[in-house]
Amino acid sequence: MTAYDPSQWSDLFVATAGATAALAGLLFVAVSINLDRILAETGLADRALETVMMLLGALVVSIIGLIPGQSDGAVGFEIFFAGMLLAWMIVRLRLVYDPDVAVPRTWLISRWGIRALAVLPLILGGASVMTGDGGGLYWVAAGIVFAIVGAVANAWVLLVEILR
Repeated sequence: MTAYDPSQWSDLFVATAGATAALAGLLFVAVSINLDRILAETGLADRALETVMMLLGALVVSIIGLIPGQSDGAVGFEIFFAGMLLAWMIVRLRLVYDPDVAVPRTWLISRWGIRALAVLPLILGGASVMTGDGGGLYWVAAGIVFAIVGAVANAWVLLVEILR
């Protein structure tokens, strides 16, 4: 079945590996341009790290999908593990960051929404590929897309919005 056969998804994984690697490089440039402002504003350095982690998560998942000769179950487990690790890093980063800083509720909801959309589909997709049921790599593709969209949105804030 297409949804559970990583070899049939190699074009997507090649494209997203290249795109996320390029975006991560551009993010480093964007952060370096506004580094003083990012470091001066509470939480923006953490947001930059979170953005890099989302792109890195999509890159790692894409690389996992390109490793030849693996069983579908192994690919599913590796994607599941990568998604869980990414979720743990993002949640830990948020807990380490000062939780008492007051931010508008809409910001909090949108930030957690972006995080969830970037991570949960990877976890669901990995589990689905392992079990051979439930949507498989379509979940992974959604997670990659949401990670890229979320990272670009965060990069926009780090590059443009902090100057307003």
